[in-house]
Amino acid sequence: MAGLYIHIPFCARRCVYCGFYSTTLTHLKSAYVHAVGRELALRASYLGGEEVRTVYLGGGTPSQLDEADLKWLLSTVATVAPHAEEVTVECNPDDVTPRLADVLVQAGVNRVSLGVQTFSDSRLSQLHRRHDAYQARRAVSLLRAAGFTNLSIDLMFGFPGQTLSELASDIDEALLLDVAHLSAYSLMYEEGTPLYRQLQEGLIAETDEETSRAMYDLLCRRLRAAGYEHYEISNFARRGYRARHNASYWDGTPYLGLGAGAHSYDGTSREWNVCDVEAYIAAIERGEVPSTREHLDASTRVNDRITTALRTCEGLDLSEISRQEGSSYAQRIAESARPWLERRLLRSTDNHLVLTHEGIHLSDLIMSDLMIV
Repeated sequence: MAGLYIHIPFCARRCVYCGFYSTTLTHLKSAYVHAVGRELALRASYLGGEEVRTVYLGGGTPSQLDEADLKWLLSTVATVAPHAEEVTVECNPDDVTPRLADVLVQAGVNRVSLGVQTFSDSRLSQLHRRHDAYQARRAVSLLRAAGFTNLSIDLMFGFPGQTLSELASDIDEALLLDVAHLSAYSLMYEEGTPLYRQLQEGLIAETDEETSRAMYDLLCRRLRAAGYEHYEISNFARRGYRARHNASYWDGTPYLGLGAGAHSYDGTSREWNVCDVEAYIAAIERGEVPSTREHLDASTRVNDRITTALRTCEGLDLSEISRQEGSSYAQRIAESARPWLERRLLRSTDNHLVLTHEGIHLSDLIMSDLMIV
């Protein structure tokens, strides 16, 4: 099986925190969508015949596409992924209308991810988000009315000056929506973003480590108590509603990425397309895919598995590492893991290394220590 990711980089305006490739050149939307269709044809053999079981339209803002372009793109995708089990489209809450919800249903979309971030209108304004809290609630209601049961929302925490009680209020609001899936991320200060510049200029202050840790603990505790499975560091799901496409990134499943800035992985190499809509369209029109490839040697593949598998509740399978890359790699990882096991920041179950809750707070350090150098 394999996954298909399509990057839709268009935004009506950029959020101050976003480090993903995006553009406000919205007059190029139609030309871009058809270029993506052309890239799909050019790269038909990339996945080596593996059946596409998950599809994900991310961004940017896929819900900013015109209806005709969105329909065309989804119908084109359906020709190469007729048996996809999960088809996700990211939407901004203010873009969701009864018409858009119906279009998505008719096009075979069965999962929608909403970029809510917070239910505080003042915070949303600070982030340059286009929606407000009412529109977030309304989007969930409209999608449910259209028949969607698999809904996910993104939340952020660790805003400058945010308190634990403010986060608790956001969690309360999220739980009232009773969605199937929740992704929760600490606010990051990506170099090159307006938010990063504000931090460098002293206009805002980053949340201190102790508060950030307390916020994450509160989030995990509240969501678990509400019946959500904490199946990945930043992801929580009702039973049966894990994000299948995202699992492609965590369990080593091959995936093809289409569009400007999209990444692909075939098991032995990584590729990434140019982060420039105009250059991307021009190259595709010439019959070229504007991408860069990196071949992955055994140690790089192992290190990739360490940094992805350890994010999940299943953890890193040392038996799989041994089968695929050789027993010496598994033995070196097991040796490096011993001090972390003794400190109870890792646990070992059926030859799987799994981060404990306390270990999650030191996940970057632990992963780095286990890597093959």
